[in-house]
Amino acid sequence: MTSSGPSPSGARPLATGPGRARPRSAAPLTVGAEEEYLLVDPVSREVSADAEKVVAEAARELGDRVGPELTRYQVETRTDPHTGLSDLADQLRGTRHAVARAAARRGLRVVSTGTPVLAPPGPPPLTDDPRYARSAATFRALDDEQVACACHIHVGVPDLATALRVSNHLRPWLPLLIALTANSPYWAGRDTGYASWRTTLWGRWPVAGPPPYFESPAHFEDLVAGFLATGSVMDRGGLYWDIRPSHHLPTLEVRAADATATADDTVLLAGLVRALVATALTADAAGEPAPRPRPEELRAACWRAARDGLAGRAVDLSTGRLAPAAAQVDELLARLRPALDDHGDTALVHALWARLRARGGRADAQRAAYRRRARLTDVVDHLISVTAGGDA
Repeated sequence: MTSSGPSPSGARPLATGPGRARPRSAAPLTVGAEEEYLLVDPVSREVSADAEKVVAEAARELGDRVGPELTRYQVETRTDPHTGLSDLADQLRGTRHAVARAAARRGLRVVSTGTPVLAPPGPPPLTDDPRYARSAATFRALDDEQVACACHIHVGVPDLATALRVSNHLRPWLPLLIALTANSPYWAGRDTGYASWRTTLWGRWPVAGPPPYFESPAHFEDLVAGFLATGSVMDRGGLYWDIRPSHHLPTLEVRAADATATADDTVLLAGLVRALVATALTADAAGEPAPRPRPEELRAACWRAARDGLAGRAVDLSTGRLAPAAAQVDELLARLRPALDDHGDTALVHALWARLRARGGRADAQRAAYRRRARLTDVVDHLISVTAGGDA
């Protein structure tokens, strides 16, 4: 399904150099976020299947910006589209506080992590919804381990053709985005040895992981038609690629990240993704071809990023070699400087990255919480604290 090009060796992803920016006359790109949280019992610290009541409670304040997810352990929230990153940050914090208050009124707490630290044995209780029932019938045991929470960033694009060309430019950066946001080392009572176990769980789905290089909208539609015809997806909402054109919004959706520990982490991710899209649009307008790493190399690089996270070494797809993930983020920020400047995001994004880099990756923070007393309940308490309150 994926066309393979020449080796990526020697080709820099997003060929646009630091001296070239989007035309200043262009309107700022809109950006929004979807966040998924887990509900936990404050005594046992296990996940709690009370999402329906918490969603109803939170909807009094958030309206349709809060809703259920696949399992009854999960709550999903959505922001409005924003042109200002600070406005997005304010809404993200307000939303997290609203969900935390709603959960507290039900005697529960909220955590933002990619996978549950503590969970009862057996398949999770699914939300009572015809689509989820159909998913369980179609994909069977795949749904049994999908207590997985992500952070999705939406950036406004004008049409499908543009979204697909931008997706092609963003593909080589997926491993770094996975490493940057890795926040799921634990799974149901054990340390998986991975920084992002959620990435591994999602990779099991028939249409998931890095997207193909799309030759055209017709190529995209032909692939989707084949998936629908063979039952590989139930509908367009089942295209679980890490980058995809939204099936219901005029956006490109980047879905590679774990649920982020803090609202600031989501803001950092949103700023980077928007700058990546803006830089890709500039490259596309200049006729610069998108790099084409081999699908197998890209998939292996995503695996390595999920295993080692921000503290480790990730595959640099321009060289095929390992390099410190944090140093690669520094390089990415330098490459994105024109787009960050254009949107007025430079100072905020650099400050958030400096703070995260100084503290270390979120998977490492979870493990540090465990090491203090060798108690997984301490990991959950750490997550409760940072989800609504932030690092401070």
